[in-house]
Amino acid sequence: MEPLDDAKFSGTKEVAEHLTIEVSNLQPWIDEFVPGAGKIKSVEQFKGGQSNPTYKIVTESKNLVLRRKPPGKLLPSAHAVDREYKVITALYETDVPVPKTYGLCEDDEVAGTAFFVMDFLDGDLFWNPMIPSLSNKDRTEIYRNKNKTLALLHGVDYKKIGLEDYGKPGNYVARQVARWSKQYRASETDDIEAMNNLIDWLPKNIPDDDETSIVHGDYRLDNMILKNNQVMGILDWELSTLGHPIADFSYHCLSWRTQEAFWDQGKLKELGVPSEKEYMDMYCENTGKDLSKNWEFYMAFNMFKIAGILQGILGRVRDGTASSKHAEDRGMMVYPLSEAAWNTIEENF
Repeated sequence: MEPLDDAKFSGTKEVAEHLTIEVSNLQPWIDEFVPGAGKIKSVEQFKGGQSNPTYKIVTESKNLVLRRKPPGKLLPSAHAVDREYKVITALYETDVPVPKTYGLCEDDEVAGTAFFVMDFLDGDLFWNPMIPSLSNKDRTEIYRNKNKTLALLHGVDYKKIGLEDYGKPGNYVARQVARWSKQYRASETDDIEAMNNLIDWLPKNIPDDDETSIVHGDYRLDNMILKNNQVMGILDWELSTLGHPIADFSYHCLSWRTQEAFWDQGKLKELGVPSEKEYMDMYCENTGKDLSKNWEFYMAFNMFKIAGILQGILGRVRDGTASSKHAEDRGMMVYPLSEAAWNTIEENF
């Protein structure tokens, strides 16, 4: 998996024709929910690869972000901007850095689909995890702060901030294994021995370390805004729920296994980027948890989960609902990833 190019994905562009928002419909809502914002001067669309279209709204006195459901027929639980709004709003009252929100609108007449509005955070967004434009010292600081911020999230008392109904507490890993096994079987296009082995082995070997916290679900460098190497705001909460913090943290660490840029230990040291072990130890220090015992299980589990997602893409290619060559190429990664997951099990258990 190649690192992404910052310039290509950062910043804004003209709004795609099928995603335009009628400013005259949005203005009264802004007047009511964002006091003092004033007249809307411009609406642009962010370039990055979000599945929920995201816009920069510049008004006379504020820079705002509007995030909406995409138009068209959607799966009932997909693109849940209401859940994103709920978790960001609740976390704003904690030490976890998130933007201030102004309101959720579920009236499709206003912007075409449900949306919420939050503050625009004026900082840096990096897509390439090696952050080539910065110094070693900066990179080291960013990795340290990224780690500390996820530890902060996992330490939040979710009941205290009204998120006890944000997901099912307990048995997260067992439920995820069952879910992705089922999804895999539903979209199976080939008999992959490694996946069969994982589907059989994982449910029988789930660690006895169950705990529940808020999990982001897709915590990575390009889902955060940074300022002076500090995390200014975590973005893209679409996959967040109540889950297992170690499953969330180890998912975040998959880059060290799946991206070639992370494989050369000497190069990482040279760049000021921690190794997987150093980054794991950092999280242990930040949380007081001991990850050494079950770490390889969680890495295999997360590779299995992504393999299940990739198989879903192949299933859609088969059914004619995902036709691009890119989709097929991406889906084919199910083979090396499931092999890597099963190799991890064989080498460590």
